[in-house]
Amino acid sequence: QVQLAESGGGLVQAGASLRLACAASGGTFSRFAMGWFRQAPGKEREFVAAINRNSVNTLYAESVKGRFTISRDNAKKSVYLQMNNLKPEDTAVYYCAADVTAILYAVYATANQYDYWGQGTQVTVSS
Repeated sequence: QVQLAESGGGLVQAGASLRLACAASGGTFSRFAMGWFRQAPGKEREFVAAINRNSVNTLYAESVKGRFTISRDNAKKSVYLQMNNLKPEDTAVYYCAADVTAILYAVYATANQYDYWGQGTQVTVSS
């Protein structure tokens, strides 16, 4: 059983930065493709960023490209989301997700590809 725990959310002003972390337990983290998704009130969950098993490939939503950076540390069993120049429209609950059967270079933007999800961390950006 894989468990994911996000941290690092908070309330910030527009233009600020936050770094989210997601720690995994159970399973072999280096074999997981990882992703970040978010869900704003009244909206569907949407893809934010993804990274493959060995950090060679990343994928970003157009809305965050150039502002957010996904990274991972397999030794620490963690994935990160560095968020710069935050905007009010980035306000959402952010979730990390793991695909435990991913092939080496795969990255996925679709939520149903992922097997395990964290509980989420709230990010609120004020204008």
